[in-house]
Amino acid sequence: MKTTLNANSMKITINDNRKIFAIQEEFSKSFPYLKLEFFSKPHEPGGASSRKPIKSEAKTLGECRSTHKDGTLSITANMTVADLEGNFRDVYGLGVHILRKSGKSWLETTVTESWTLEEQNKQGEALSQST
Repeated sequence: MKTTLNANSMKITINDNRKIFAIQEEFSKSFPYLKLEFFSKPHEPGGASSRKPIKSEAKTLGECRSTHKDGTLSITANMTVADLEGNFRDVYGLGVHILRKSGKSWLETTVTESWTLEEQNKQGEALSQST
């Protein structure tokens, strides 16, 4: 099993053979109103994603990153968006950005990256139910 889940945290195995879509699906199981988007290059902290997202979700992580380190990424509900994006970038060389659902659209969380994943997910749920 690649993901370990409980009420407050999850662990995602990171290695060059994992597919982008598999990581995205695992993340969405814990945070259904958030989306993990992968980019060809990491963005600067606090900055918008200037690069185009990787369109082929069937690509492996090895095809998309600069640092080829294997490991387990721990994600908790009280982790901020900035911390999670930083961990992907700094530890694993992966460019990711968290998007929040708003109705039928997905919004970048650049302005609210200091919010926790739980806060973002709850806001996404509220915005999606009010439309």
